Amino acid sequence: MSYGDTAAVVETLRAHFGERISTAEAVRRHHGEDLSYLPTMLPDAVVFVESTAEVQRVVAACAAARVPIIPYGVGSSMEGQILATAGGISLDLSRMNRVLAVHESDFDVVVEPGVTRKALNEHLRATGLTFPVDPGADASLGGMASTRASGTNAVRYGTMRENVLALEVVLPNGELLRTGSRARKSSMGYDLTKLFVGAEGTLGVLTEITLRLHPVPAAISAAVCPFDSLKGAVDTCIATIQSGVPIARIEFLDDIAIAASNHYSKMSLTVAPTLFLEFHGTEAGIREQAEIVEAIAAENGGRGFQWATQREERERLWKARHDSNPATRAMRPGAAMFVTDACVPISALADNMTAARADGDASFLKFKINGHVGDGNFHVSYLVMPDAPKELAEAKRLAENVVMRALESGGTASGEHGVGLGKLKYLQREHGNGVDVMQSLKLALDPHAIMNPGKLGAPATAS
Repeated sequence: MSYGDTAAVVETLRAHFGERISTAEAVRRHHGEDLSYLPTMLPDAVVFVESTAEVQRVVAACAAARVPIIPYGVGSSMEGQILATAGGISLDLSRMNRVLAVHESDFDVVVEPGVTRKALNEHLRATGLTFPVDPGADASLGGMASTRASGTNAVRYGTMRENVLALEVVLPNGELLRTGSRARKSSMGYDLTKLFVGAEGTLGVLTEITLRLHPVPAAISAAVCPFDSLKGAVDTCIATIQSGVPIARIEFLDDIAIAASNHYSKMSLTVAPTLFLEFHGTEAGIREQAEIVEAIAAENGGRGFQWATQREERERLWKARHDSNPATRAMRPGAAMFVTDACVPISALADNMTAARADGDASFLKFKINGHVGDGNFHVSYLVMPDAPKELAEAKRLAENVVMRALESGGTASGEHGVGLGKLKYLQREHGNGVDVMQSLKLALDPHAIMNPGKLGAPATAS
């Protein structure tokens, strides 16, 4: 695919955007890298937009000149979704950060894409409502919708797929599309909202998002429980889900991750495979839930619950969980993290995680395993030096083993990190001729492939 002259588009737009268009290398570099292991790929220019009308202006100009556009939130993607494979314009949506409407009685909110999840929940603090999807990073809600993100609360509250009700989208020709409604269900036509949730900016630019909200629980209690073995911890998770306990969070960190967190977050947790748990509901309800899970854990080598009932204690505990990645990087200063994730049916979780641990133990790389195990999603992070091709090749080999075992188990190559460039080569293996349908949709909406080219809807490539 050949593209037009970005410089000409920049000059066309400069009269309106002025200093909000940048071709400075530092700005372009910031927008040409994410949290993945993939090399930096710089856009030719960055445009900071502040309204839907400005998004339409940029997209229309790029469409006329056939210049690529890469929507950008905060840069926290894990698989290269924001990398500029063909140059073009990085469309920075971070200044579109208004909460447009809160409908307390209907439990929904309308936001611009640059609002981050923490900012939204701070805005909602006085309402008694919360937006529970929590991927760890303070990601933008536009980015979370675009990658179909999930996180620690997904086992109870679902992922972005279940929590996005409606969208406003600027299509690749600059036209505006509204999908869905604030109604809780509809049987009217194709579900276009779900088409754009997870499309990773390849079909259009999200400019307005209507989200489902949930009441803040009357009571919350958190705990950690160390185990004698990885299998015991995962089997406890499986039995908890199969028992129908409505647990809010059930997270796993292996002993390597716990040791790293103790050092980095100044914790004193037992160094062992560990479950982080959180219960939501009434005081009586969470007490009953906890008793059931404690009994299950004891049968699987659990060493007893350590409780955190006060808000400050819970926040410190979950901050340590969320800081697991920087804690892991601190194990090997100067190293980058090669992270892969997979999601499997819950019954296959123990086998997949045990095999990933055995692979890692047999390798020369440092690594750790953690996961949102309540919904079968786990992550393996390998530490590699950026200038060490042997280490990168080994990480790719180990990550491929994780993915292929997941697919053979009836799972998916990514539970929440998305496709980007890193997982593009697995699309055909997972979806078969469904990839042809995806490419047909891409061609119909974006015939000149200007929206985040080289990603979803493009021919699969090896990485």
